[in-house]
Amino acid sequence: MAMAAPTLCAFSIPQKLLSLAPQSHSFPLFQLSTNPSSLCLLRPTPTKIIAARPFVSAATTALEVGQAPVSGTPSKVLPFRVGHGFDLHRLEPGYPLIIGGIDIPHDRGCEAHSDGDVLLHCVVDAILGALGLPDIGQIFPDNDPKWKGAPSSVFIKEAVRLMHEAGYEIGNIDATLILQRPKLSPHKEAIKANLSALLGADPSVVNLKAKTHEKVDSLGENRSVAAHTVVLLMRK
Repeated sequence: MAMAAPTLCAFSIPQKLLSLAPQSHSFPLFQLSTNPSSLCLLRPTPTKIIAARPFVSAATTALEVGQAPVSGTPSKVLPFRVGHGFDLHRLEPGYPLIIGGIDIPHDRGCEAHSDGDVLLHCVVDAILGALGLPDIGQIFPDNDPKWKGAPSSVFIKEAVRLMHEAGYEIGNIDATLILQRPKLSPHKEAIKANLSALLGADPSVVNLKAKTHEKVDSLGENRSVAAHTVVLLMRK
């Protein structure tokens, strides 16, 4: 019985492997048998691999090389996009405790380069993440003097601008604050209203929760405050 003719199969070679290879080198490209009763490799056929240039995203290039400002336009248009944000700041005496743009009475506040608003920083990172952009620390570096003591509303307005530029709007946001003290229940509605206004979103799509850390580690010992945020962006 005659055997079927062998078929040439090309295989993708990971970038990491290519980077380890010489600039020009011959690798065997194997011919695989199409005979279902055989799994044997047939003779290797030499082929030439040309070293590939490493991929650099447009956003990274704009930030690191300074060729162009950051654009909020994602590489792929999707009906919705999801982002997650996290932030944590150390609590120290002598600083204001600002959460969601609201000054919360407490004996200590967030030590940070800007105003240390853990919630707004977290929301900004969630929006940037949903858009596939660099994080807040790359766009607003903490070694830049112009952001020293800056209100975090500046950062969130820029994130919202990038979101609209990309053609998206807030679907909904779910945020969780983690701190042992003070209790946030008396301030939750004010925080939620201010956050909704900054985002240009209806308060019904903004959810805010607050948790203690059961006196465990720095969060539970009132030495830090943290926040998690999940955001859903919808195509306009």
